[in-house]
Amino acid sequence: MKASTTLAVLAAAGAQAHYTFPGTKYNGVAQPQWDTVRITQNHYSNGPVTDVNSALMTCYERDPGVGAPNTLSVTAGSTVTFQVGSSVGHPGPLHFYMAKVPSGKTAKTFDGKGAVWFKIYQDGPSGLGTGSIKWPSDGKTEVSVQIPSCVANGEYLLRVEHVALHSAGSVGGAQLYLSCAQISVTGGSGTLNTGQLVSFPGAYKATDPGILFQLYWPVPTSYTNPGPAPVRC
Repeated sequence: MKASTTLAVLAAAGAQAHYTFPGTKYNGVAQPQWDTVRITQNHYSNGPVTDVNSALMTCYERDPGVGAPNTLSVTAGSTVTFQVGSSVGHPGPLHFYMAKVPSGKTAKTFDGKGAVWFKIYQDGPSGLGTGSIKWPSDGKTEVSVQIPSCVANGEYLLRVEHVALHSAGSVGGAQLYLSCAQISVTGGSGTLNTGQLVSFPGAYKATDPGILFQLYWPVPTSYTNPGPAPVRC
């Protein structure tokens, strides 16, 4: 096979592995795609964000300022699921963040800009140092997170983010797949200390060790997730 043909095959395979997070599921009920999740710029292409300084890092919105049609009502301490279209096709960590909607805004009108985000979940790989690294989200068609029981009641943006590391050995090679759901939380204790809040863009640098990362060689023996540590109740 000629080199050009080989590259074309690899490029096609990479494109087929791209994905979106277009819908939520709660209490076993799946919402329609882009009903409680803001439609993303990659809703047709499935392509990633590769510039961590891009304004698209907030919610990857196709239509900023429009919002999703509806807001999902959830209970603090319960689990919210994002559907994946079609599956998580690349290796890397999964993160979830929340941002509380400020007074005078709603989940539909809040743009998520500024230092408003706190991380509620991150995962890491198994098999470090063995050359056979596995990530919990590999191949998943749904990814889920528990809303902290200690959050304050109110409306939030819930941001899912998967960082694909298969090409992350050079600056700009990491691929970020993300979207934001609109949720309304009840039943929270309001005792959560969110610590230092971060912004998107702004939370990550292109040279952060969790963004600029040699996945295959030399065989990695550690991984440091980008961004803040997850909050705890």
